Amino acid sequence: MSKQIQFVQVTPEQVQNAIIEGVKTQLQDLKKHFEPKTPKEYLTRQEVAKMFSVDLSTIHNWTKKGILTANQIGGRVFYLRTDVENAIVKLNN
Repeated sequence: MSKQIQFVQVTPEQVQNAIIEGVKTQLQDLKKHFEPKTPKEYLTRQEVAKMFSVDLSTIHNWTKKGILTANQIGGRVFYLRTDVENAIVKLNN
């Protein structure tokens, strides 16, 4: 039981244009919802301290209190820029 579609009084160019327009519409819709992934940016303790204009001990205390979330890679401590920016928003509320 195969299904067949017949186009009556439609030129091949009209079919081609209809397909192209349908694909363009789908691509535009996909572009609206597509967000490219950005790489994660890590900051050192010194960079975070400079960003806030505070001492390294303050960054240490904020990490202990849970205001900032530290990530350790090897023996070094880093902070995700997004986490630091979210902490700024939280402090302003």
